[in-house]
Amino acid sequence: MGSIFERRRADGTIAYKAEIVVRKDGKRRKLSQTFDREAAARHWIKRREEELRKPDGLSKLERTRSVTLAQAIERYIAELTQIGRTKAQVLQALLLHEVTRKECSDIGSKHLVDLARDLSLDRKPQTVANYMSHLSAVFAIAKPAWGYELNQTAMQEALVVCKRLRLTAKSSKRDRRPTVVEMDRLMSHFEDRTQRRGALPMHKVAAFALFSSRRLEEITRLTWSDYEPHNARVLVRDMKHPGEKAGNDIWCELPSQAMQIIDAMPRLEKRIFPYTTDAIGAAFTRACKVLGIDDLHFHDLRHEAVSRLFEMGRTIPQVASVSGHRSWQSLQRYSHLRSNDDKWEGWKWLLSAI
Repeated sequence: MGSIFERRRADGTIAYKAEIVVRKDGKRRKLSQTFDREAAARHWIKRREEELRKPDGLSKLERTRSVTLAQAIERYIAELTQIGRTKAQVLQALLLHEVTRKECSDIGSKHLVDLARDLSLDRKPQTVANYMSHLSAVFAIAKPAWGYELNQTAMQEALVVCKRLRLTAKSSKRDRRPTVVEMDRLMSHFEDRTQRRGALPMHKVAAFALFSSRRLEEITRLTWSDYEPHNARVLVRDMKHPGEKAGNDIWCELPSQAMQIIDAMPRLEKRIFPYTTDAIGAAFTRACKVLGIDDLHFHDLRHEAVSRLFEMGRTIPQVASVSGHRSWQSLQRYSHLRSNDDKWEGWKWLLSAI
């Protein structure tokens, strides 16, 4: 029968230590874990006692208890090959933190809140929220998939506490849009560099993003076989989605300017834009720095493309057919935009891109 012991932490809060003593082969073994709530401690004892009653239950428990959070994260990265680049980078960064060296069974909500505090020292609450969200994905599958003793309840409790302590927060909506003057300067800069041998044609990539509304990773995945000029559309594979982007393939309408840029690309490889996201992102960031263009990201070109469509009088369904948004609710913040003219009509640098 398990026991629960109360103890007061240094910060004044109460901790509940759940403990089970097992005697086997003349030896005494102790299993324990600390929780913030007594109900969680009782649930842990009930679950452990059920597992111990199974054949070879103690041996299985001892094998999984020795696994660290770092090992669970590394296995998650290795086996879930479809996770995004950002999530993989975040999980790799978390491996540097002390808590990941703890055994899975020893990690409680307090450790996770402490991790969020550490992350918040040099990150915004929105960024900390992303880190914790990606880590929670590991907690969600570690126990059912691999038998690792990661407590999902502890993670859920930690997320609630982090929100109330304002260690985490929802991402704020970004409204930065490039001006025509800024894009003129960028296009001039990019075109000058295309004269170099083997240079990345950033003037084409940037202009395509500006008119197509495609994300950076989506641009680099577009293929000639998925392009249907007669239907003015392209199949965007593995489009970003909150749930599961793998297999989330969406046909998206192509504005005429975007089609002109595609048609001007050489058909030398399977992909229409056979470049890496790192190379494009670095080139754009470097150009903005050189030109003194402040706080402009490549993703802001998508925001501009969507805004432009609304300003031209497109309805939410019409814009969604281009942008690929499944949820029209996320487009509501654009719907107030209206303009009598298209500021990109007759843009001189479109001719350069095609």
